[in-house]
Amino acid sequence: MRAAVLRGGDIVVADVPAPVPAAGQVLVKTLCCGICGSDLHYAKHAPHMVELSKRIPGRLPLDLSRDVVFGHEFCGEVLDYGPGAERKFKPGTLVCSMPVIPQADGHRTVGYSNDFPGGYGEQMVLAEPLLLEVPNGLSAEHAALTEPLAVGIHAVEKAALQENDAPLVVGCGPVGLAAIVGLRLKGIHPIIAADFSPKRRELAVKMGADIVIDPKLESPYAKLTPGKRAVIFECVGVPGLLQQVFEAAPRDARIVVAGVCMEPDRIEPLFGIVKELSLQFVLGYTPDEFARCLRLLAEGQVEADALITGKVGLAEVKGAFEELANPERHTKILVEPWR
Repeated sequence: MRAAVLRGGDIVVADVPAPVPAAGQVLVKTLCCGICGSDLHYAKHAPHMVELSKRIPGRLPLDLSRDVVFGHEFCGEVLDYGPGAERKFKPGTLVCSMPVIPQADGHRTVGYSNDFPGGYGEQMVLAEPLLLEVPNGLSAEHAALTEPLAVGIHAVEKAALQENDAPLVVGCGPVGLAAIVGLRLKGIHPIIAADFSPKRRELAVKMGADIVIDPKLESPYAKLTPGKRAVIFECVGVPGLLQQVFEAAPRDARIVVAGVCMEPDRIEPLFGIVKELSLQFVLGYTPDEFARCLRLLAEGQVEADALITGKVGLAEVKGAFEELANPERHTKILVEPWR
């Protein structure tokens, strides 16, 4: 099959072996797949990420001498099943799934595995028990937003928000925008959002932010309601930002780190100690959160069209990685492997 492949530190289009479903697995045709910021970071810092994986228990490092097909934000169409499958969805059914393949020695992540190619290829193998049928005639393009939406929803759930909390979202990329949706659905107001990009501030309003701030002009922390506990969602993931939050956050604030910083970073703990800050790191989502996000999209509770700013074929993936560096041009680019 054709795929956009990480090979030798570069993104190239190549013919790779088509995946074959094993017991309990399903073969799907990839209809579309979102490009995630984590893919951009991994492509740039792949050797460092491999070394980190070796130090994290239960993580199987990628073999960078072999091809890697990224893509974990996808919607597909059922083609066939492996042996012994329940075959609960007929061929042609549109499905989404958490990008996880359970294995005897742990799980593998679709799109971050040498053996389980992701959605930047024409076909994927998924775990049948994790399949969800796309409901209500939802388009494949909108269904592919389930995974990034679930990341932000999970961050909001892990924040353990209370009625008297004052939320601030720092960074209005896809994760920050998803967090804004989660806050809106929780009914926690006012929702403050900060981003340097006018386009992303505009999207933040569409997703439900009440106050949007350009950090070049004023401090978003000054807008937090006195007397309420500040809950700050760090949704950028670049070195130095967490320290900025430590210095600017009010006393007793709770900081939820949803941005994925792929590089070594430095913080000065004294700021957290003096202010008695709480620090919560988050990753991924639960199966229930993933399913809920698919329903939210199907019920029209998310402005899905506003989030999709481009569609590309396999030959354009490398260029799309470069384009996504400009927040004024793009928020979410979808890969359509068959176009």
